[in-house]
Amino acid sequence: MEQNSINTKCVQAGYTPGNGEPRQIPIIQSTTFKYNTSEDMGKLFDLEASGYFYSRLQNPTCDFVAAKIAALEGGSAALLTCSGQSANFFALFNICECGSHIVASSSIYGGTFNLISVTLKKMGISVTFVPPTASEEELNAAFQDNTRAVFGETIANPALTVLDIEKFAKVAHAHGVPLIVDNTFPTPVNCRPIEWGADIVTHATTKYMDGHGATLGGVVVDSGNFDWMAHADKFPGLCTPDESYHGITYVTKFGNKAAFITKCTSQLMRDFGCMQSPQSAFILNLGLESLHVRMPRHVENGQAVAEFLHNHPKVVSVNYSGLPTDPYYELAKKYLPNGGCGVVSFELKGGRDAAMNFMKKLKLAAIETHVADARTCCLNPATSTHRQLTDEQLKAAGIPAGLVRYSCGLEDKEDLIADLKQALED
Repeated sequence: MEQNSINTKCVQAGYTPGNGEPRQIPIIQSTTFKYNTSEDMGKLFDLEASGYFYSRLQNPTCDFVAAKIAALEGGSAALLTCSGQSANFFALFNICECGSHIVASSSIYGGTFNLISVTLKKMGISVTFVPPTASEEELNAAFQDNTRAVFGETIANPALTVLDIEKFAKVAHAHGVPLIVDNTFPTPVNCRPIEWGADIVTHATTKYMDGHGATLGGVVVDSGNFDWMAHADKFPGLCTPDESYHGITYVTKFGNKAAFITKCTSQLMRDFGCMQSPQSAFILNLGLESLHVRMPRHVENGQAVAEFLHNHPKVVSVNYSGLPTDPYYELAKKYLPNGGCGVVSFELKGGRDAAMNFMKKLKLAAIETHVADARTCCLNPATSTHRQLTDEQLKAAGIPAGLVRYSCGLEDKEDLIADLKQALED
C-alpha cells in the first residue's frame, strides 16, 4: 500500500479484510471488549500489548479509518477525535502545559483563534500571533524560552491565506519545536504538509473528508519525524516517566513513530473523552473513498466562481489563490499545484449589510455554519463564525465585515455563476 498512489489509498488504505471477513470496514458498536483473564486485560492497561478494552480510548473502526488518513498524509500514526476543534486542542495540549507558549499564524479559523487565545490562556498557555506573511526574522522574534509549538493552517479559513510551510517549519525546527498544520481545506489530495516539513497535521474531518455534512469529526496525524529526545527538556511529558501511567517514558518505549499518538490516546483521550464514534468513523470512511474524485471538482468550481467574482463591479476583492492577482498565487503554485479547495471568500461593497442582503437572494447556496460540502453554502464570518472577534482582531485575521465565505459544492459551475449573478443584481 505504501507505494500506491493517493487515489488508491483513498479507497483501500487502512483496512485489508482477511479471508471471509467483511469487505467494508465493520462498525464495532461496542463500548467494551471481553478478555479471558485479568492478566490479559492488565497487559493492555500497562501498554504491554495491543488491543481494545474501552471505546473511550480506542475502537477498531476508528483505528482503521485513522490508519487510512495517516497513510494519506504520509504520517506514522493518527488518532480520530469528535471534532476538528478537539483535534487541534489535543495536538497542542499533548506537548504544552501551564507555563508554555505557542507561536501561531494570526490568519486561522475563528474558533481555533479563540481556543488558543482565550481557552488555552485560562490554562496558563500563552500565545504570540504572527502574520502568515511574517519573515524569518519576525518569526524568530516571536519565540520565547518556553515556546513549545508553532501552529498554522495550510489554507486559512476564511481568509484563504496560504501558509509558507517550509519557512515556518525551518524556523520552528531551529528553535527545537514542532510545526503543527491544520490541513482541512486542501486535504492530503492537494497538499501533504509533512512533505514540506510539518511534524503534526490536523483536520476537521467534518469538512471535505466527510464531504456530505453527515458527521462531525477530527483527526491528529503524527509524521513520526520529530526527534523529541533531542529536545527532551522542552517535552517532559514525552521524554520523562509518566507517573500517571506506570512510569512509562513514551519516546523510550514507543519511539518517535508512535510516542506522540500513544500519549495523546492514553492521557488526553482517557481524561477528556473526545472520541469519535464508530458510526461516525464509518460515515467518514465513505467520504474518504471518493475524496480524490471530489476535490478536483471543488477546485474547478472554485476557480470558475473566483474568476467571475473578480470581474464583478460590486465586489471589492476576491481571495482565491488560483487567481494570478492573488497575493498567494506564487506560494500556491508551490504547495498547491493541483489547486487548493472550493472555498472562495470575497468582500462586497457595502459591508455587513450588503453581504447579508446578497446571501438572502441566493437560491442554490444555503446560509450555513458549514463549509467544504457537496452542496454549496455560504456565510458572513463577521456575524457568525468570527462573531466573537473585535474589529481589530477581524482586521488582523484578514476578515473585513463585508466578507462572504462561499463554499462551492459539486453542482454545475454554470449554475453557481448564474445564481451569483442574480443575487448581485439590484
